[in-house]
Amino acid sequence: MSRLFGTDGIRGVANEDLKPSLAHALGRAVAARLAGPGGRILVGQDTRRSGDMLVAALMSGGTSAGAHVHSLGVCPTPALAHVTAAGGYAAGVMVSASHNPADDNGLKVLSGKGLKLDDEMEDELETLILRAEELGSPRNGELGRVVDGRADMHHYLEHRLAMARRIGSGLRLHVDCANGSASAVAGEILSATGARVTSHHDQPDGLNINLDCGATVPEALAAIVAEQGGDAGFSLDGDADRCVAVDERGEVVDGDQLLGIIALDRLARGALAEGTMVVTVLSNGGLVRAVEEAGGRVLRTQVGDRYIVDSMLVSGAGLGGEKSGHVIVREHTTTGDGIVTALETLDILARTGRPLSELAAAIPLDPQEQRSVRVRTKEWRADRVLSEAVTLAQSEMDGQGRVVVRPSGTEPTLRVMVEGRDAARVLRLADELAALASDRLNQER
Repeated sequence: MSRLFGTDGIRGVANEDLKPSLAHALGRAVAARLAGPGGRILVGQDTRRSGDMLVAALMSGGTSAGAHVHSLGVCPTPALAHVTAAGGYAAGVMVSASHNPADDNGLKVLSGKGLKLDDEMEDELETLILRAEELGSPRNGELGRVVDGRADMHHYLEHRLAMARRIGSGLRLHVDCANGSASAVAGEILSATGARVTSHHDQPDGLNINLDCGATVPEALAAIVAEQGGDAGFSLDGDADRCVAVDERGEVVDGDQLLGIIALDRLARGALAEGTMVVTVLSNGGLVRAVEEAGGRVLRTQVGDRYIVDSMLVSGAGLGGEKSGHVIVREHTTTGDGIVTALETLDILARTGRPLSELAAAIPLDPQEQRSVRVRTKEWRADRVLSEAVTLAQSEMDGQGRVVVRPSGTEPTLRVMVEGRDAARVLRLADELAALASDRLNQER
C-alpha cells in the first residue's frame, strides 16, 4: 500500500479515492493520538461541495473517539492554522485540496501550534487509520461533542485587520479569490489598508473553485487589471495559502519575485531575521542571486512548505516560500498565507511609493520551464534511459543552469524543471525530457 500522506496531506478525488470512511478513520486517529479524551480538535474547509461530506465524517470519527470537534466552517488554511494555535486546540484538520480542481479534496492535519506534522507523526497517524476501529469507543457519557467554532475566526480576522490598518494605502487594487476560502474575508482585510479594492471570482458555488481563475491562472486577473486599470492585483488560490501578484501594467509577478521584493526590502531595513531566506529547489536562480548580492543568505529545501518551515525554525530565517506563491513570513504566520503576502507587498508599495513593476524588475529571473507529466509510475530513477537523459541534460547546461526532476507528492505526475541562461536550450530540454518521461513511464511493465 502506498503512503496516504503526500507533501501536503492526504489528497484524492472526493468520494472515489478520498471517501468519508477515510475521513472518519482520520478523525478517530487524530482524536486518539493528538487530542485525547475530552480534547479539542478544530476543523475547517474550503468551498468544495465535498467539504461538507468530509467534515461530517471527520466529526463523526473524532467524537466517536471522545474528542470535541469544533467547526470553523469555510476558512482559509492559514486561518485554521492561526486559530488552532491561538484558540488552544490540540490539533487542526483542514479539508481542502488547495489549488487542485473542484473534484479533488484533501485532509491536512496541523499540530496544536498550527504547524504541519512531520513525517514521523504522519506515519503514526497512518498506522492508527489502518486500525481505526480498534481504537477506544467510549459510551454515551464520554463521547465528544460537535461544536460551532465559527466565532473563533475573530482570532484570525483581528490579527490580519490589525496588520492592514498599519499600512495606510490609498492604492487601487484587484483581488482574485479563486471562488474559494478567501471570498468572504480578502476584500475586507485588504480594504482595511485604505485601498479601494475590487473583488473578482468571489461567488463560490461548490463547483467553481480554482476554475479558470486564482493563483494557478493569474492571467485571468492580469487581463482584468490591464483592462480596468489599477495599482496592483493579487490572485489567491482555493484555500488562500498562495498569492501571485499582477503589476500596474497587467504583468504577472510570481512567487519568486514577491519573495525577492520582500527579502530585499527587509535586508535594506535590517529586518530580515538572520539575514536568511528559505526557498525550494524550484525557486529561480535569479532570485537567489539578487538576494545574495544584497547581502542575504538563501537556503534551499525539497518541495513542500512544511520543509520550508522546518528549515526556517532551524536556521532562524524570517522569510521563506515557493515560486508557486506560498510565502511564509514567520513573525505573522506558521504557513503560507496569500493575504499576508499581499499585505507585505502593499506595505512596501505604500512606504516606497514605487510601482510594483519597478520592484519586480529588481528580481530578474532566469528562463525556466516546468512540465507536469502524467505517468503510470513515478519511479523515474529506476528507468535507465530517462535517468541517463537527465544526467546528460544537466551536463549540457555546463554549469549555467539546473535540471530538477521529482515526483509529485499529490498527483500521479512527474515534475520536470529546467532553468538556465539560454532560453532556447531550456525550452528544448524541458520538452525533450517531458516527452521521454511520458514515453518511458507510461509503458506496461
